[in-house]
Amino acid sequence: MQIAIQPASGADLGDLQQVVKNYDIRGLVGDTLTEPLINALGAATADELELAGEELVIGHDMRDSSPAYARAFAAGARTRGANIVHIGLCSTDMNYYASGIRDAAAAMFTASHNPASYNGIKISRAGARGISLDTGLAAIRDRAADYLAAGIPAADQLGTETEADVLVDYAVYLRSLVELANIRPLKIVVDAGNGMGGHTVPAVLGTLAGLAKLPLEIVPLYFELDGNFPNHEANPLDPKNLVDLQQRVVEEHADLGLAFDGDADRCFVVDEEGQPVSPSAVTALVAAREITRAAQSGEQSIHVIHNLLTSRHVPETIEGTGATPVRTRVGHSLIKAEMARTGAVFGGEHSAHYYFRDFWGADNGMLAAMHVLATVGANTEPISAIAARHTPYFASGEINSTVADVPAAYERLVTDFGPGGVGASMDELDGITFTAGGAQWWWANIRPSNTEPLLRLNVEASSEALMAEVRDRALALIRS
Repeated sequence: MQIAIQPASGADLGDLQQVVKNYDIRGLVGDTLTEPLINALGAATADELELAGEELVIGHDMRDSSPAYARAFAAGARTRGANIVHIGLCSTDMNYYASGIRDAAAAMFTASHNPASYNGIKISRAGARGISLDTGLAAIRDRAADYLAAGIPAADQLGTETEADVLVDYAVYLRSLVELANIRPLKIVVDAGNGMGGHTVPAVLGTLAGLAKLPLEIVPLYFELDGNFPNHEANPLDPKNLVDLQQRVVEEHADLGLAFDGDADRCFVVDEEGQPVSPSAVTALVAAREITRAAQSGEQSIHVIHNLLTSRHVPETIEGTGATPVRTRVGHSLIKAEMARTGAVFGGEHSAHYYFRDFWGADNGMLAAMHVLATVGANTEPISAIAARHTPYFASGEINSTVADVPAAYERLVTDFGPGGVGASMDELDGITFTAGGAQWWWANIRPSNTEPLLRLNVEASSEALMAEVRDRALALIRS
């Protein structure tokens, strides 16, 4: 039996190549991302992950297109025999929670921090395990192309559809991982950016889920769910989107501020003076807490993941607490795979993704925020002082340059910085990283974008002047 779908157009098939990225699916609503395409992707996911007779959790964010897209995906997957569990409005880490606690595959409809014209799908294997182009997404893409061209044959047994509300259980679970009941009273400003943080923060940190009141006074900014993002983009990585939070923290004399991205899986921190706290500082802070907890439980060999763009202070902190740092490439699915391979208790990225073994190795911005609150609440000093101790070095931040000839730019960098030039050591774990040691040390990483003709530069050094010198020299080579 064939399920009737619209005949595929050449554009539909071509759009699959555009929207299936390295770690997720992302495209323009109604343009490169259409309901027939999503229907086919749902069927393909059910086949590739062998979900006939198995559960598939489906959740979505607050974007206008998300509910219809979730239904289209569910219809395709159900046609191929998957039993759909709709969890409705949720953050991405709520979706991971449902996948982990039910040991079921999951699909989350969101475009994260992208503007309102975008949407996408984050797919997880059972237990919130990641999936990438190399580990299943390419196969899903190719199966979907076949279904778009020929239709979707029904499985011998169609899947079922049920609904589940996981918000309360999610909130209870997170509170079981980080104790906040006995911290000193804190006043915090939270900018949800009209994204899913407006749904989860009142449940986890407030009393919406019926949980006991915590010693937190929450000043909400943009908690109204609105996928059109009327106030600012839900992308805290861009400094302009932190301005409202920074001003409000100072006006309210708050202890700190939190900013979540659109699907609330990333969290950025602002100190009491309105200054951003580096995600590397948060990584070091949370790593120390998780290592201490693991050691107190009797673990002898403790590992923590950090990608190669986090500050040198991160592995120094990990080693200083007796654990083993594991340096990895940048990338969501890569970090998840390393978390599983090493049994790491925690992992952190420069982009404010934080991964927890107690959360199935998945990333959870809310859980990272709770660790920060626990640290500040257990100390009398302000977060600015705590953050300063975890930010001893000087970083450029990520600087993007449009480059027509990437190999030629690489050659110029190697000639100037490498063994035949400055004499820095080199590795190619992810792009090229140059490292020069000694009392005056620095490192510089140059990585190509996966989707655009860009080179991304990150530099860190022992002094601000040295960082600026290396940064400017590298940019001149990249852009010449």
